Amino acid sequence: MTQPDQEPDSHLADAARRTHDREQAGKHDPEPTLARRFGQIGVLGWVIVGPTIFGILLGNWLDHLLGTGVTLTAALTLLGAALGLWFALRWMHQQ
Repeated sequence: MTQPDQEPDSHLADAARRTHDREQAGKHDPEPTLARRFGQIGVLGWVIVGPTIFGILLGNWLDHLLGTGVTLTAALTLLGAALGLWFALRWMHQQ
């Protein structure tokens, strides 16, 4: 068991160690540039929009082929959007 007079030193040492580790991590992995951030936002947009547009086009084609109104277009639009969001989440976790 630690004595009360040693506890503040332990907290101070832990804080100093965490600060040092953060500084070292910042030196090894610097903050991305503004251009890179804009590029990431653009990629994220297309990762979400691409499957959604594909779902719209496929659903529209199937609706015209089968004569089902807008049923398949609506369903495949939602499916494409959900798939795009899932792709975006996967991509963000990989970054």
